Amino acid sequence: MTIGVPKEIKIGETRVSMTPSLCRRCVSLGAKVLVEKFAGLRAGFADAEYRAAGATLVAAADKVWRTADVILKVKEPLAAEYDLLGEGQTIFTYLHLAAGPELTKVLLKKRILGIAYETVEGADGSFPLLKPMSQIAGRLSIQIGAYFLQSQHGGSGVLLGGIPGTMPGHVVVVGAGNSGAHAVQMAAGMGARVTVLDLDTRKLEALDTEYRGRVVTLMSNPANIESEVADADLLIGAVLIPAAKAPIVVSSKTVARMRPGSVIVDIAIDQGGCIESVHPTSHTTPTYQAHGVIHYAVPNMPALVGRTSTLGLTQATEPYVAMIVQKGVERALAEHKGLAKGVNTKDGQITYDAVAKALGYS
Repeated sequence: MTIGVPKEIKIGETRVSMTPSLCRRCVSLGAKVLVEKFAGLRAGFADAEYRAAGATLVAAADKVWRTADVILKVKEPLAAEYDLLGEGQTIFTYLHLAAGPELTKVLLKKRILGIAYETVEGADGSFPLLKPMSQIAGRLSIQIGAYFLQSQHGGSGVLLGGIPGTMPGHVVVVGAGNSGAHAVQMAAGMGARVTVLDLDTRKLEALDTEYRGRVVTLMSNPANIESEVADADLLIGAVLIPAAKAPIVVSSKTVARMRPGSVIVDIAIDQGGCIESVHPTSHTTPTYQAHGVIHYAVPNMPALVGRTSTLGLTQATEPYVAMIVQKGVERALAEHKGLAKGVNTKDGQITYDAVAKALGYS
């Protein structure tokens, strides 16, 4: 089996899908690994480390794509890479197809076996390959929000932690899953006033117990969202339904009631975003203003910390990649139900119900 590791080309992307350590393991299991030159450099991994681990370094991206049986990536293929996809090839990456109808058409036309990190399931029904990036995005969202609240960035000039004699900033987190819980952790650690909303009372109870009343937990309903968002200095959108298009939970009308210079960070933008006034941005132009509010919606936010993100991602993917190398793709999918849940496209068909529904194929 030949595994190809191309350099990521999404704007600002610094992660790489394979570390030298994972490369060494794949080679020891009998795989040939092709790594595009400089693929790991922005995450702190030099070409020499991959060569020492047994990889073959390749100068041209097209050779990686056209030679490999399995393409291992971080982000979904972009338009510039569509022609490089080989008929019937396997790709293992974050696909986020609910927000990518054009990519979906290409995968179906070329009969690509598309295995999406975000829908691989653990034995307990969790999403182990989505989890580390959700955690990082949640933590980063507060760091980013605090930065853009600063006056020189057009923010309202609010210090999230405040000082004695002043009110701390109000952080509102909509969604208490992995990313939302980690946003709450960071915001509370900075001394902000924190309100978190969710439909799942068990998640709210867990946060209430953990923070012993220092975080306000509210049921997510229109009335609570409208009142809390209007008072937010920093709004974090963290509502995500794996593989499906994110539901809109905060309307543009509600955003318009926020104070000028307030900040929104929508972590769910990979799946279309959960705040109506949000559209995707990039690391080169990360924000825009709407209704006097700063909006940040970079789909590959974890690329801001490429080293940590790469290590977090690859330690989660390693067991699955090793399984594919040892058993072959088809046998690995047949024997591991959780990995099989990662299959989004196969033989020209969408195989994941939430994706099919989001794109109108069912």
